[in-house]
Amino acid sequence: MSERFERHRQPWKQEEIAKLHALAKKGQSLKSIAKALTRSEESVKDRAKADGLSISKLR
Repeated sequence: MSERFERHRQPWKQEEIAKLHALAKKGQSLKSIAKALTRSEESVKDRAKADGLSISKLR
């Protein structure tokens, strides 16, 4: 079963964006970044794409 995220459609905060950038630069997987930010993988993927980040798809 997939995890439920109660923050559905919530705007991104500056701290979250900074953490996303830091984790992506470290080579973290999409799943681990989503879990760290308590956001869905789809949300993280969309935000990373908008910011021009590449995220490892492994694990």
